[in-house]
Amino acid sequence: MFWQGYLSKASTPAAKIEKMVTESLRNYIEDSILPLYDGFDAAHRRDHVDMVIEQSLEMAAEYGLDEDMAYVVASYHDVGMLYGRELHHLHSGKFLREDLWLKDWLDPEQVEIAAQAVEDHRASSGAEPRSIYGKVVAEADRFIDADTVVTRTIQFGLANYPELSHEEHWQRACAHLVEKYGDSGYLRLWFADSPNAKRLEELRCLIRNKPLLKAKFEAKYRELVSGNASKYKLSAVNLWKI
Repeated sequence: MFWQGYLSKASTPAAKIEKMVTESLRNYIEDSILPLYDGFDAAHRRDHVDMVIEQSLEMAAEYGLDEDMAYVVASYHDVGMLYGRELHHLHSGKFLREDLWLKDWLDPEQVEIAAQAVEDHRASSGAEPRSIYGKVVAEADRFIDADTVVTRTIQFGLANYPELSHEEHWQRACAHLVEKYGDSGYLRLWFADSPNAKRLEELRCLIRNKPLLKAKFEAKYRELVSGNASKYKLSAVNLWKI
């Protein structure tokens, strides 16, 4: 069953991706798009986009979707981070629309659907994605596992707010977790049978238990900053070379 393999962080081996995606499209994206993620903060680097691609393709196969479309949407979903996090979903959609090479594999209607899906993936948007592809990438982007979520939250804080003290990082992380994943958080799930539903409730139990959440934060924070503080600084990217 699809959900048994989904959310495993490595559910679609590279050999299987090769069979699912048109070779020339895969080669173009692997050579020209995915390397962009190497310059992002630690929470949005290559391992993250690889996970989103893998899980998107698993879902595409389950729901009978165009696998090239699912691959494109997943591959471009965070490229807008080149221009900053705040509007990255919109910049990602614009980047996809303006990539003229995609016309070799997608027709104009498919390009627009893919761009809209990329724009719709962000959890904080609050609106329902306009297509099944938007729902797929939004779900694939949300590996709701307590350790992963806490780690990514700290990584983003270290990369973007290096001036914060230890206590201030804790306060920022706690506020973010409550705002996004708490009982009244803005995150929404689009597939009722997703394992993310159970995982979200487990995470909410952790968030409600502040002493336990603080203990997990402390352990992850020490692990991340011990001798590696500079690792989480954002890398500069020369946009003129894109």
